[in-house]
Amino acid sequence: MAFFVLPLVLLLSMASPATSCNKQEKSSLLQFLAELSHEDGVTVPWRDSMDCCEWEGVTCNASGAVIEVSLTSRSLEGTISPSLGKLTGLLRLNLSYNSLSGDLPSELMSSGTITVLDVSFNRLSGVLQEPLPSIPERPLQALNISSNLFTGEFPSTIWENTRNLGVINASNNSFEGWIPSSFCISSSSFAVLDLSYNQFSGSIPPCIGNCSALRVLKAGQNNLSGPLPDELFNATSLQYLSFPDNSLHGLLDGAHLMKLKNLVNLDLGGNTLNGKIPNSIGQLKRLEELHLDNNNMTGELPSALSNCTYIITIDLKNNNFSGELQKVNFFNLPNLKALDLLYKNFTGTIPESIYSCSNLVALRLSGNNLHGQLSPKISNLKSLIFLSICDNKFTNITNMLQILKNCKSLTTLFIGANFKGEAMPEDEMIDGFQNLRALSISERSLSGKIPLWLSKLKTLEMLFLQRNQLSGPIPAWMKNLTSLFHLDLSYNNLAGEIPIALMEMPMLTTDLTANHSVFELPVYLGHSFQYRIISTFPKMLDLSHNNLTGATPQEIGQLKLLAKLNFSFNSLSGEIPK
Repeated sequence: MAFFVLPLVLLLSMASPATSCNKQEKSSLLQFLAELSHEDGVTVPWRDSMDCCEWEGVTCNASGAVIEVSLTSRSLEGTISPSLGKLTGLLRLNLSYNSLSGDLPSELMSSGTITVLDVSFNRLSGVLQEPLPSIPERPLQALNISSNLFTGEFPSTIWENTRNLGVINASNNSFEGWIPSSFCISSSSFAVLDLSYNQFSGSIPPCIGNCSALRVLKAGQNNLSGPLPDELFNATSLQYLSFPDNSLHGLLDGAHLMKLKNLVNLDLGGNTLNGKIPNSIGQLKRLEELHLDNNNMTGELPSALSNCTYIITIDLKNNNFSGELQKVNFFNLPNLKALDLLYKNFTGTIPESIYSCSNLVALRLSGNNLHGQLSPKISNLKSLIFLSICDNKFTNITNMLQILKNCKSLTTLFIGANFKGEAMPEDEMIDGFQNLRALSISERSLSGKIPLWLSKLKTLEMLFLQRNQLSGPIPAWMKNLTSLFHLDLSYNNLAGEIPIALMEMPMLTTDLTANHSVFELPVYLGHSFQYRIISTFPKMLDLSHNNLTGATPQEIGQLKLLAKLNFSFNSLSGEIPK
């Protein structure tokens, strides 16, 4: 074995000579540095060493040529110098997550050497220039210019001479005009195109269907219109097809859809699609995410949806679907984590098969015509965190709460606008809900008093009891709900004085650290506000439209963090406290 050691050492020393960048390369890098107004200490190592191959963020090859400059998240400010285009061996340039401004030098977009260019998450602006004609072929493989301030039309001719182009991410800018159709004219390996969050208009270019290697196509949050072109479904390698929040219309054609057998994520929410979900959806065996929310789709849910056994998320809210949910066999969907069927016309009862989805985290069936009582089998959903079944025709609130207290993971529970004519349960045996943060039992004329069992919900942050027929006083123990910051008791028959104890609510008097926990599904207030983070709800005390009497407590000034206060439509007297 020793016989091979010396030759191997000699071979390695010959293959890795000491490198040193040439004067031109060093000058180009120093020119880049000179045009920065802030560089978070990059200057120090760059000026201490004569050899730029030893500088932080700079990589050279064995010949001493700079092949990579990577300075991510370094608080760089200023402009990007065109001098970087003079680095004749530069393969990779990554300046992402800084605060660079100005335009993107055309020398970089037209480079004859750069394969990876990433300037995402900066403040770059202006129009992207078409390439210089002096470079007949560009080696660019990946371009990431996302999350900047670019405007104007997106370049179209540059992609015609990039034979190895694989990835373009231009999302979160202000590009306008039509989407180019030339991305894969020269490159057979083009795989990822993300143009979401821009201002593109017009229709989806049919030529994109010729991109045989395309796996990811995202152009949501634009102004696109027209139908999904038939040719698009020829891109059979697609795994992610995402066009949410545009103005697309027409039908989701079943014969075309079944061609996309590799599809993992289909997101066409927020458009004006109509018609039914085709039965061929069941042939998308790899589908994990289905978003068809906020369209004009109709009909029953196809039983073939049960064949999508890998599905994790089904979001069909705000459509005109109807019929019973029993047609879908949820026993076949063991991976389902989120089911959102908000605001539809579903009838019947909750199918028992839903309770077999042991991984279910979020379930929303609100705004339908479902009826009956809740099954005790819902306690099988050990991972259930978010449950919203309000605005239906469910009955027996006492039974429902006795069942739901066994769902130990629940943090959000909305069951209001059910139980018409019933009484608020006062049973102190309702002693679960240890992790509940948001509770709504509103808008269904429940009678009785504010129940004592609510005092045990020590993690409760938001409580909605509005629009019932609750009577009696506001209990002083509410100040003991130390996490409560949003309280709505409006439109009831509550009487007596405003308790001084309410003026001691910790989350309204003391600037405590806010909990930034996230709702598993977006929560809506009316049609204007959408919330994903609990702490973004306003700190609120709404006691309006009751029968409260007496004076407003002088101690109200202690609620220094209060954002919204409503005591209107009561019988309060005396002076308004200063």
